[in-house]
Amino acid sequence: MTTPLGDPASPAAAPHATPLVVRTVPLDAPDDLLTLLPADAPLAWVRRGDGLVGWGEAVRIDVTGEQRFADAERAWQGLIAHAVVRDEVQLPGTGPVAFGSFAFDDRSAAGGALVVPRVVVGRRDGHAWLTVIETAGNLGAAPDATLLATHRAALTPVRAPGKVEYGPGAVRADDWTEVVARGVAAIKAGEVDKVVLARDEVARTAEPFDIRHALSRLSERYPTCWTFSVDGLIGATPELLVRAEKGLVTSRVLAGTIRRTGDDDADLARAAILAHSSKDLEEHEYAVSSVAEALAPFCSSTNVPDVPFVLHLPNVLHLASDVTGVLAPDSGSTSLSLAAALHPTAAVCGTPTRAARDLIRRIEGMDRARYAGPVGWLGADGDGEWGIGLRSAELDPTDPHRLRLFAGCGIVAASDPESELAESRAKLVPMRDALGSD
Repeated sequence: MTTPLGDPASPAAAPHATPLVVRTVPLDAPDDLLTLLPADAPLAWVRRGDGLVGWGEAVRIDVTGEQRFADAERAWQGLIAHAVVRDEVQLPGTGPVAFGSFAFDDRSAAGGALVVPRVVVGRRDGHAWLTVIETAGNLGAAPDATLLATHRAALTPVRAPGKVEYGPGAVRADDWTEVVARGVAAIKAGEVDKVVLARDEVARTAEPFDIRHALSRLSERYPTCWTFSVDGLIGATPELLVRAEKGLVTSRVLAGTIRRTGDDDADLARAAILAHSSKDLEEHEYAVSSVAEALAPFCSSTNVPDVPFVLHLPNVLHLASDVTGVLAPDSGSTSLSLAAALHPTAAVCGTPTRAARDLIRRIEGMDRARYAGPVGWLGADGDGEWGIGLRSAELDPTDPHRLRLFAGCGIVAASDPESELAESRAKLVPMRDALGSD
Protein backbone atom coordinates (compact mmCIF):
# COMPACT_ATOMS: atom_id res chain seq x y z
CA MET A 1 0.00 0.00 0.00
CA THR A 2 1.04 3.61 -0.60
CA THR A 3 0.14 6.18 2.02
CA PRO A 4 0.88 9.86 1.20
CA LEU A 5 1.56 12.21 4.11
CA GLY A 6 -0.73 10.51 6.58
CA ASP A 7 -3.75 10.39 4.23
CA PRO A 8 -5.89 7.21 4.25
CA ALA A 9 -4.12 4.33 2.53
CA SER A 10 -4.55 4.37 -1.23
CA PRO A 11 -3.79 1.62 -3.77
CA ALA A 12 -0.14 1.33 -4.76
CA ALA A 13 -1.18 1.44 -8.40
CA ALA A 14 -2.23 5.10 -8.01
CA PRO A 15 0.34 6.78 -5.73
CA HIS A 16 0.12 10.07 -7.68
CA ALA A 17 -3.27 10.94 -6.17
CA THR A 18 -1.42 13.45 -3.97
CA PRO A 19 1.49 14.80 -6.06
CA LEU A 20 4.78 15.41 -4.29
CA VAL A 21 6.67 18.69 -4.31
CA VAL A 22 10.40 18.13 -3.77
CA ARG A 23 12.89 20.93 -3.13
CA THR A 24 16.65 20.40 -2.73
CA VAL A 25 19.03 23.21 -1.75
CA PRO A 26 22.77 23.29 -0.95
CA LEU A 27 23.84 23.25 2.67
CA ASP A 28 27.02 23.67 4.68
CA ALA A 29 28.30 20.14 5.29
CA PRO A 30 27.31 18.94 8.79
CA ASP A 31 30.07 17.37 10.89
CA ASP A 32 28.16 14.13 11.45
CA LEU A 33 24.98 13.25 9.57
CA LEU A 34 23.88 10.82 12.26
CA THR A 35 23.70 13.60 14.89
CA LEU A 36 20.77 15.06 12.93
CA LEU A 37 18.54 12.05 13.48
CA PRO A 38 15.52 12.09 15.79
CA ALA A 39 14.75 9.16 18.07
CA ASP A 40 11.55 8.29 16.21
CA ALA A 41 11.99 6.07 13.13
CA PRO A 42 15.29 7.51 11.85
CA LEU A 43 16.42 6.66 8.32
CA ALA A 44 20.11 6.36 7.50
CA TRP A 45 22.58 5.14 4.89
CA VAL A 46 26.07 6.40 5.80
CA ARG A 47 29.65 5.33 5.05
CA ARG A 48 32.84 7.21 5.92
CA GLY A 49 30.74 10.24 6.87
CA ASP A 50 29.00 10.51 3.48
CA GLY A 51 25.50 9.33 2.65
CA LEU A 52 21.91 10.15 3.48
CA VAL A 53 19.81 10.56 6.61
CA GLY A 54 16.11 11.28 6.76
CA TRP A 55 13.12 11.62 9.05
CA GLY A 56 9.39 11.94 8.84
CA GLU A 57 7.25 9.98 6.40
CA ALA A 58 5.95 11.73 3.28
CA VAL A 59 4.97 8.48 1.58
CA ARG A 60 5.17 4.84 2.53
CA ILE A 61 4.94 1.93 0.07
CA ASP A 62 4.36 -1.49 1.69
CA VAL A 63 4.68 -4.65 -0.40
CA THR A 64 4.61 -8.41 0.13
CA GLY A 65 5.21 -11.64 -1.74
CA GLU A 66 7.19 -12.70 -4.77
CA GLN A 67 6.42 -9.48 -6.69
CA ARG A 68 7.37 -7.16 -3.83
CA PHE A 69 10.30 -5.57 -5.69
CA ALA A 70 8.31 -5.02 -8.90
CA ASP A 71 5.34 -3.65 -6.97
CA ALA A 72 7.57 -1.22 -5.07
CA GLU A 73 9.28 -0.14 -8.31
CA ARG A 74 5.94 0.46 -10.02
CA ALA A 75 4.61 2.54 -7.13
CA TRP A 76 7.84 4.57 -6.96
CA GLN A 77 7.77 5.30 -10.69
CA GLY A 78 4.15 6.45 -10.34
CA LEU A 79 5.14 8.86 -7.58
CA ILE A 80 8.08 10.26 -9.55
CA ALA A 81 6.09 10.66 -12.77
CA HIS A 82 3.76 13.15 -11.04
CA ALA A 83 6.25 14.85 -8.69
CA VAL A 84 7.25 18.50 -9.01
CA VAL A 85 11.01 18.68 -8.40
CA ARG A 86 13.35 21.63 -7.91
CA ASP A 87 16.88 20.33 -7.40
CA GLU A 88 19.58 23.00 -7.04
CA VAL A 89 22.37 20.49 -6.32
CA GLN A 90 22.06 17.71 -8.93
CA LEU A 91 24.14 15.00 -7.24
CA PRO A 92 23.37 11.33 -6.60
CA GLY A 93 20.95 11.31 -3.66
CA THR A 94 19.45 14.76 -4.28
CA GLY A 95 15.83 15.30 -5.30
CA PRO A 96 13.25 12.62 -4.42
CA VAL A 97 14.71 9.72 -2.42
CA ALA A 98 13.19 6.57 -0.93
CA PHE A 99 14.83 4.37 1.69
CA GLY A 100 13.96 0.70 1.40
CA SER A 101 14.31 -2.72 3.00
CA PHE A 102 12.94 -6.07 1.84
CA ALA A 103 12.48 -9.53 3.31
CA PHE A 104 14.94 -12.27 2.43
CA ASP A 105 12.22 -14.80 1.56
CA ASP A 106 9.23 -14.31 -0.75
CA ARG A 107 7.05 -16.09 1.80
CA SER A 108 8.00 -13.92 4.78
CA ALA A 109 5.29 -11.73 6.28
CA ALA A 110 8.00 -9.06 6.66
CA GLY A 111 7.46 -8.17 2.98
CA GLY A 112 9.18 -4.90 2.18
CA ALA A 113 8.82 -1.14 2.27
CA LEU A 114 9.94 2.03 0.54
CA VAL A 115 9.82 5.04 2.85
CA VAL A 116 9.99 8.54 1.39
CA PRO A 117 11.07 10.91 4.19
CA ARG A 118 9.72 14.40 4.69
CA VAL A 119 13.28 15.66 5.18
CA VAL A 120 16.59 14.34 3.82
CA VAL A 121 20.10 15.62 4.50
CA GLY A 122 22.90 14.27 2.35
CA ARG A 123 26.62 14.65 1.94
CA ARG A 124 28.98 13.53 -0.80
CA ASP A 125 32.60 14.51 -1.50
CA GLY A 126 32.42 17.70 0.55
CA HIS A 127 29.05 18.81 -0.83
CA ALA A 128 25.93 18.74 1.34
CA TRP A 129 22.25 19.36 0.72
CA LEU A 130 18.83 19.56 2.30
CA THR A 131 15.73 18.08 0.63
CA VAL A 132 12.17 18.71 1.80
CA ILE A 133 9.37 16.53 0.41
CA GLU A 134 5.77 17.74 0.76
CA THR A 135 2.47 17.65 -1.11
CA ALA A 136 1.21 20.33 -3.47
CA GLY A 137 -1.54 21.37 -1.07
CA ASN A 138 0.65 21.38 2.02
CA LEU A 139 3.73 23.47 1.22
CA GLY A 140 5.80 25.03 3.97
CA ALA A 141 8.51 27.66 3.81
CA ALA A 142 11.39 27.21 1.37
CA PRO A 143 14.01 24.83 2.83
CA ASP A 144 17.12 26.48 4.27
CA ALA A 145 19.59 26.20 7.15
CA THR A 146 17.02 27.75 9.53
CA LEU A 147 14.81 24.68 9.15
CA LEU A 148 17.72 22.46 10.13
CA ALA A 149 18.64 24.66 13.11
CA THR A 150 15.07 24.46 14.39
CA HIS A 151 15.14 20.70 13.96
CA ARG A 152 18.42 20.40 15.87
CA ALA A 153 17.07 22.44 18.76
CA ALA A 154 14.15 20.05 19.16
CA LEU A 155 16.21 16.85 19.24
CA THR A 156 16.13 14.82 22.44
CA PRO A 157 19.40 13.53 23.97
CA VAL A 158 20.57 10.10 22.83
CA ARG A 159 19.74 7.51 25.45
CA ALA A 160 21.95 4.49 26.28
CA PRO A 161 20.18 1.12 26.48
CA GLY A 162 21.39 0.30 30.00
CA LYS A 163 21.95 -3.33 30.87
CA VAL A 164 21.45 -5.70 27.96
CA GLU A 165 20.50 -9.34 28.44
CA TYR A 166 20.82 -11.91 25.67
CA GLY A 167 18.73 -15.01 25.16
CA PRO A 168 18.24 -17.73 22.55
CA GLY A 169 16.40 -17.04 19.34
CA ALA A 170 14.37 -19.49 17.27
CA VAL A 171 17.12 -22.13 17.53
CA ARG A 172 19.45 -22.37 20.53
CA ALA A 173 23.15 -21.96 19.75
CA ASP A 174 24.00 -25.49 20.89
CA ASP A 175 21.27 -26.91 18.64
CA TRP A 176 22.38 -24.85 15.65
CA THR A 177 25.39 -27.09 15.12
CA GLU A 178 22.93 -29.85 14.22
CA VAL A 179 21.34 -27.49 11.65
CA VAL A 180 24.78 -26.99 10.12
CA ALA A 181 25.43 -30.75 10.15
CA ARG A 182 22.18 -31.29 8.23
CA GLY A 183 23.33 -28.67 5.73
CA VAL A 184 26.66 -30.45 5.24
CA ALA A 185 24.85 -33.76 4.81
CA ALA A 186 22.61 -32.22 2.13
CA ILE A 187 25.69 -30.94 0.27
CA LYS A 188 27.39 -34.33 0.41
CA ALA A 189 24.16 -35.92 -0.84
CA GLY A 190 24.28 -33.65 -3.89
CA GLU A 191 21.21 -31.52 -3.04
CA VAL A 192 23.21 -28.26 -3.17
CA ASP A 193 26.80 -27.13 -3.66
CA LYS A 194 26.62 -24.50 -0.91
CA VAL A 195 24.01 -23.27 1.57
CA VAL A 196 24.06 -20.26 3.88
CA LEU A 197 22.54 -20.95 7.28
CA ALA A 198 21.70 -18.25 9.80
CA ARG A 199 20.62 -18.01 13.41
CA ASP A 200 19.24 -15.30 15.67
CA GLU A 201 19.46 -14.33 19.30
CA VAL A 202 17.24 -12.01 21.31
CA ALA A 203 18.54 -8.91 23.11
CA ARG A 204 16.54 -7.18 25.82
CA THR A 205 17.53 -3.68 26.95
CA ALA A 206 16.84 -2.18 30.37
CA GLU A 207 15.88 1.18 28.81
CA PRO A 208 13.70 1.68 25.72
CA PHE A 209 16.04 1.22 22.79
CA ASP A 210 17.30 4.40 21.08
CA ILE A 211 18.38 3.53 17.54
CA ARG A 212 20.73 6.53 17.41
CA HIS A 213 22.92 5.06 20.15
CA ALA A 214 23.61 1.94 18.08
CA LEU A 215 24.05 3.82 14.79
CA SER A 216 26.71 6.16 16.16
CA ARG A 217 28.70 3.25 17.62
CA LEU A 218 28.44 1.22 14.41
CA SER A 219 29.51 4.17 12.26
CA GLU A 220 32.48 4.92 14.53
CA ARG A 221 33.70 1.33 14.82
CA TYR A 222 32.92 0.13 11.28
CA PRO A 223 33.54 3.20 9.05
CA THR A 224 34.16 1.10 5.92
CA CYS A 225 30.73 -0.53 6.24
CA TRP A 226 27.40 1.01 5.27
CA THR A 227 25.61 1.97 8.49
CA PHE A 228 21.86 1.79 7.92
CA SER A 229 18.50 2.26 9.58
CA VAL A 230 15.38 1.57 7.55
CA ASP A 231 11.95 0.70 8.87
CA GLY A 232 13.14 -1.02 12.04
CA LEU A 233 16.16 -2.82 10.54
CA ILE A 234 19.51 -1.42 11.68
CA GLY A 235 23.10 -2.50 11.18
CA ALA A 236 26.44 -1.95 9.45
CA THR A 237 26.77 -4.10 6.37
CA PRO A 238 30.14 -4.77 4.72
CA GLU A 239 28.43 -6.11 1.60
CA LEU A 240 27.19 -3.83 -1.21
CA LEU A 241 24.61 -5.77 -3.21
CA VAL A 242 24.56 -3.19 -6.00
CA ARG A 243 25.29 0.45 -6.73
CA ALA A 244 23.95 1.96 -9.95
CA GLU A 245 25.25 5.40 -10.89
CA LYS A 246 25.17 7.01 -14.32
CA GLY A 247 25.25 3.68 -16.14
CA LEU A 248 27.93 2.05 -14.02
CA VAL A 249 27.16 -0.91 -11.75
CA THR A 250 29.19 -2.18 -8.80
CA SER A 251 28.64 -5.12 -6.47
CA ARG A 252 30.92 -6.03 -3.56
CA VAL A 253 30.86 -9.76 -2.84
CA LEU A 254 31.96 -11.15 0.51
CA ALA A 255 32.23 -14.88 1.16
CA GLY A 256 34.85 -16.71 3.16
CA THR A 257 35.49 -15.51 6.71
CA ILE A 258 37.99 -15.93 9.53
CA ARG A 259 37.88 -14.37 13.00
CA ARG A 260 40.40 -11.75 14.07
CA THR A 261 42.54 -12.28 17.14
CA GLY A 262 43.22 -8.65 18.03
CA ASP A 263 46.96 -9.14 17.46
CA ASP A 264 48.08 -7.41 14.23
CA ASP A 265 50.85 -9.88 13.41
CA ALA A 266 48.63 -12.87 14.09
CA ASP A 267 45.84 -11.35 11.98
CA LEU A 268 48.20 -10.85 9.04
CA ALA A 269 49.03 -14.53 9.26
CA ARG A 270 45.33 -15.38 9.41
CA ALA A 271 44.70 -13.20 6.36
CA ALA A 272 47.26 -15.27 4.46
CA ILE A 273 45.59 -18.46 5.62
CA LEU A 274 42.20 -17.15 4.47
CA ALA A 275 43.56 -16.11 1.07
CA HIS A 276 44.80 -19.68 0.46
CA SER A 277 41.99 -21.65 2.12
CA SER A 278 40.45 -24.02 -0.42
CA LYS A 279 37.21 -24.17 1.59
CA ASP A 280 36.86 -20.37 1.70
CA LEU A 281 37.97 -19.85 -1.89
CA GLU A 282 35.36 -22.37 -3.02
CA GLU A 283 32.67 -20.56 -1.05
CA HIS A 284 33.79 -17.23 -2.51
CA GLU A 285 33.83 -18.50 -6.07
CA TYR A 286 30.19 -19.60 -5.80
CA ALA A 287 29.18 -16.15 -4.55
CA VAL A 288 31.09 -14.20 -7.22
CA SER A 289 29.76 -16.42 -10.01
CA SER A 290 26.16 -15.92 -8.88
CA VAL A 291 26.55 -12.13 -8.94
CA ALA A 292 28.31 -12.06 -12.32
CA GLU A 293 25.67 -14.32 -13.89
CA ALA A 294 22.80 -12.25 -12.47
CA LEU A 295 24.25 -8.97 -13.77
CA ALA A 296 25.20 -10.25 -17.25
CA PRO A 297 21.73 -9.89 -18.87
CA PHE A 298 21.59 -6.19 -17.92
CA CYS A 299 25.15 -5.16 -18.80
CA SER A 300 26.99 -4.58 -22.06
CA SER A 301 30.20 -5.58 -20.29
CA THR A 302 31.27 -6.86 -16.87
CA ASN A 303 34.57 -7.20 -15.05
CA VAL A 304 35.14 -10.02 -12.56
CA PRO A 305 38.44 -10.01 -10.61
CA ASP A 306 40.59 -13.11 -11.03
CA VAL A 307 41.34 -13.35 -7.31
CA PRO A 308 39.69 -11.86 -4.22
CA PHE A 309 41.29 -9.45 -1.77
CA VAL A 310 41.11 -9.72 2.02
CA LEU A 311 38.83 -7.13 3.63
CA HIS A 312 39.92 -6.30 7.19
CA LEU A 313 37.11 -5.47 9.63
CA PRO A 314 37.49 -5.01 13.39
CA ASN A 315 35.93 -8.40 14.19
CA VAL A 316 36.58 -10.59 11.12
CA LEU A 317 38.51 -10.90 7.86
CA HIS A 318 36.58 -11.55 4.63
CA LEU A 319 37.48 -12.63 1.14
CA ALA A 320 36.08 -9.84 -1.07
CA SER A 321 35.65 -9.11 -4.78
CA ASP A 322 34.26 -6.02 -6.50
CA VAL A 323 32.30 -7.03 -9.60
CA THR A 324 31.65 -4.10 -11.98
CA GLY A 325 29.67 -3.59 -15.16
CA VAL A 326 28.32 -1.11 -17.68
CA LEU A 327 24.54 -1.08 -18.05
CA ALA A 328 23.27 -1.81 -21.55
CA PRO A 329 21.69 1.38 -22.96
CA ASP A 330 18.33 -0.29 -23.53
CA SER A 331 18.22 -2.30 -20.28
CA GLY A 332 15.81 0.07 -18.52
CA SER A 333 17.23 -1.15 -15.23
CA THR A 334 17.18 0.74 -11.95
CA SER A 335 19.19 0.07 -8.82
CA LEU A 336 16.09 -1.55 -7.30
CA SER A 337 15.40 -3.83 -10.26
CA LEU A 338 19.07 -4.85 -10.27
CA ALA A 339 18.86 -5.59 -6.54
CA ALA A 340 15.82 -7.75 -7.24
CA ALA A 341 17.68 -9.62 -9.98
CA LEU A 342 20.69 -10.21 -7.75
CA HIS A 343 18.78 -11.26 -4.64
CA PRO A 344 19.42 -13.72 -3.13
CA THR A 345 23.10 -14.13 -3.96
CA ALA A 346 25.07 -17.24 -3.13
CA ALA A 347 26.70 -15.22 -0.32
CA VAL A 348 23.43 -15.22 1.65
CA CYS A 349 21.52 -18.15 0.16
CA GLY A 350 23.66 -20.75 -1.59
CA THR A 351 24.09 -22.56 -4.89
CA PRO A 352 21.98 -23.50 -6.81
CA THR A 353 19.76 -20.68 -5.56
CA ARG A 354 16.35 -22.36 -5.64
CA ALA A 355 17.56 -25.60 -4.08
CA ALA A 356 19.50 -23.71 -1.39
CA ARG A 357 16.49 -21.55 -0.55
CA ASP A 358 14.30 -24.64 -0.24
CA LEU A 359 16.87 -26.24 2.05
CA ILE A 360 16.99 -23.09 4.23
CA ARG A 361 13.22 -23.17 4.56
CA ARG A 362 13.36 -26.82 5.55
CA ILE A 363 16.15 -26.86 8.13
CA GLU A 364 17.02 -23.35 9.36
CA GLY A 365 14.11 -23.12 11.78
CA MET A 366 13.39 -19.38 11.68
CA ASP A 367 11.93 -16.56 9.60
CA ARG A 368 14.83 -14.30 8.61
CA ALA A 369 12.38 -11.42 8.06
CA ARG A 370 14.45 -8.63 6.46
CA TYR A 371 17.81 -9.98 7.61
CA ALA A 372 19.99 -10.74 4.55
CA GLY A 373 17.52 -8.92 2.30
CA PRO A 374 18.27 -5.78 0.26
CA VAL A 375 18.45 -2.51 2.21
CA GLY A 376 19.39 0.93 0.87
CA TRP A 377 18.03 3.84 -1.13
CA LEU A 378 16.63 4.75 -4.54
CA GLY A 379 16.62 8.08 -6.38
CA ALA A 380 14.26 9.59 -8.95
CA ASP A 381 16.49 8.53 -11.87
CA GLY A 382 16.62 4.94 -10.61
CA ASP A 383 20.21 5.20 -9.40
CA GLY A 384 20.93 4.24 -5.81
CA GLU A 385 22.74 1.90 -3.46
CA TRP A 386 21.51 -1.37 -1.99
CA GLY A 387 23.39 -3.39 0.56
CA ILE A 388 22.63 -6.77 2.05
CA GLY A 389 21.09 -6.49 5.51
CA LEU A 390 23.93 -8.21 7.39
CA ARG A 391 25.49 -7.48 10.81
CA SER A 392 22.02 -6.32 11.68
CA ALA A 393 19.21 -6.32 14.20
CA GLU A 394 15.46 -6.06 13.88
CA LEU A 395 13.50 -3.94 16.35
CA ASP A 396 10.36 -5.41 17.83
CA PRO A 397 7.53 -3.04 16.75
CA THR A 398 5.50 -3.87 19.86
CA ASP A 399 8.25 -3.91 22.50
CA PRO A 400 10.83 -1.05 22.62
CA HIS A 401 13.13 -3.17 24.81
CA ARG A 402 13.46 -6.16 22.44
CA LEU A 403 15.63 -6.78 19.37
CA ARG A 404 16.57 -9.80 17.24
CA LEU A 405 20.25 -10.05 16.26
CA PHE A 406 21.29 -12.17 13.27
CA ALA A 407 24.36 -13.96 11.91
CA GLY A 408 24.88 -16.43 9.10
CA CYS A 409 27.62 -18.66 7.67
CA GLY A 410 28.32 -20.14 4.27
CA ILE A 411 28.31 -23.93 4.47
CA VAL A 412 30.19 -26.15 2.03
CA ALA A 413 31.14 -29.81 2.15
CA ALA A 414 34.27 -29.11 4.23
CA SER A 415 32.44 -27.05 6.87
CA ASP A 416 32.78 -28.02 10.54
CA PRO A 417 29.65 -27.26 12.65
CA GLU A 418 31.57 -26.09 15.73
CA SER A 419 33.75 -23.79 13.64
CA GLU A 420 30.68 -22.35 11.94
CA LEU A 421 29.09 -21.68 15.33
CA ALA A 422 32.24 -19.81 16.39
CA GLU A 423 32.11 -17.80 13.15
CA SER A 424 28.47 -16.89 13.77
CA ARG A 425 29.40 -15.61 17.23
CA ALA A 426 32.12 -13.42 15.68
CA LYS A 427 29.55 -12.00 13.26
CA LEU A 428 27.25 -11.07 16.16
CA VAL A 429 29.98 -8.90 17.70
CA PRO A 430 29.18 -5.68 15.74
CA MET A 431 25.57 -5.54 16.95
CA ARG A 432 26.47 -6.64 20.47
CA ASP A 433 29.04 -3.86 20.59
CA ALA A 434 26.47 -1.41 19.22
CA LEU A 435 24.16 -2.20 22.14
CA GLY A 436 26.90 -1.63 24.70
CA SER A 437 26.95 1.35 27.02
CA ASP A 438 30.69 1.92 27.48
